[in-house]
Amino acid sequence: MEIIEFTDPVDQEIPAKKPLTIELIKELWSKTYNTEGKPDWSHILPYYAADIYFRDTIQGIHGIEEFTAMTERLTTRSKDLKMNIVNAFMEGNIVFMEWEMTLSFKKYPSSILYGVSRLTLNAEGLISEQRDYYDLWGDIFDNIPRFGKIYRRFVKKKFG
Repeated sequence: MEIIEFTDPVDQEIPAKKPLTIELIKELWSKTYNTEGKPDWSHILPYYAADIYFRDTIQGIHGIEEFTAMTERLTTRSKDLKMNIVNAFMEGNIVFMEWEMTLSFKKYPSSILYGVSRLTLNAEGLISEQRDYYDLWGDIFDNIPRFGKIYRRFVKKKFG
């Protein structure tokens, strides 16, 4: 009878990740949203802490499982996604990125969302917090003929 030993995955050596730098962040985010096919976050998820807190204009998410589920939902809904990092800088454990994301849903024309992300790195160099700032509805409505102008007039009248 042969005895088979099972090893705990935690005991297995995990390949070392490069420390996050501005150059690596630009590279990772640019590859996240590819030019053909579905978006893919698999290469970037290892840089997120297990207790990641993500917040944007739509949702607040706690934990890597919920964050991964959000990326999978976006992949399912999107026909195409592209990311252009316009500016980025890092000071200490804080990273700011200005970006343009071209997003195409299945039945609608492409829309460009303009935004900024603030990443906070923990002591291990992992992303423990991500806060995305953007005008989701304004950027989407701008691409709908006539409706974009009506929306902008409404916002200016009520808030501007």
